[in-house]
Amino acid sequence: MNNSIYHIAMTDLLWVFIPVAIMLMIYVRWTEDKFTIPYALIRMMTQLILIGYVLTYIFNSNSSYLIILVLSVMLIAGSMIALRPLQKKNKSLYLYAFISICIGGVFTLALVVFGVLDLNPWYEPRFLIPLAGMIFANAMNSVSIAAERFESEFSKNNSYTQSRAISYKAAFIPTINALFAVGLVSLPGMMTGQILSGVDPLIAVRYQMMVMLMILGSSGISVAVYLSLLRSKTDI
Repeated sequence: MNNSIYHIAMTDLLWVFIPVAIMLMIYVRWTEDKFTIPYALIRMMTQLILIGYVLTYIFNSNSSYLIILVLSVMLIAGSMIALRPLQKKNKSLYLYAFISICIGGVFTLALVVFGVLDLNPWYEPRFLIPLAGMIFANAMNSVSIAAERFESEFSKNNSYTQSRAISYKAAFIPTINALFAVGLVSLPGMMTGQILSGVDPLIAVRYQMMVMLMILGSSGISVAVYLSLLRSKTDI
């Protein structure tokens, strides 16, 4: 096997639709929901194809303003998606989600960009956008889990402190599982991609360590900020 990455033809992707089709049949039969998964799949593929063209343009640009705009759109979209599981939503909760992901995500991203990698220029899109995507997405998922669990626990007449503790712990179940599993059960995305493209595994390991740490830190700060902002609300 050489060090060049394999090129995947669009038609070859049909093979991985086999387990998806099996899952979809089970999902529809058990839940009677025929819409959510097909819609999510169509949206995923459409978004990825579009972002492929967008990233090609962004990577060829040399504008810090464009990068800041892209990061802002990512943060706004993430804050909106984070509250999708909630039964009761309002403008203040969306603002809380945005502030939370922004504080935890931007702070961590800045440390990675200026400290760990020391990018020059700092807005180098080939590094900045994928890293921001990983940080913001994981912070979004953690806030989403915490928000849903807090709403559930608080509705059971638990105190704010009890609901906060349960929610904070629940938010990190996927992340902590990933920490335990890495290297034993799974080789995460960035590490796998680098190894497939021919990077020395020991170098790939360092990048993956950086990714795992930045995900844990940014998610932890984002969830803490979100739950702290909820302290003043009693109607959720």
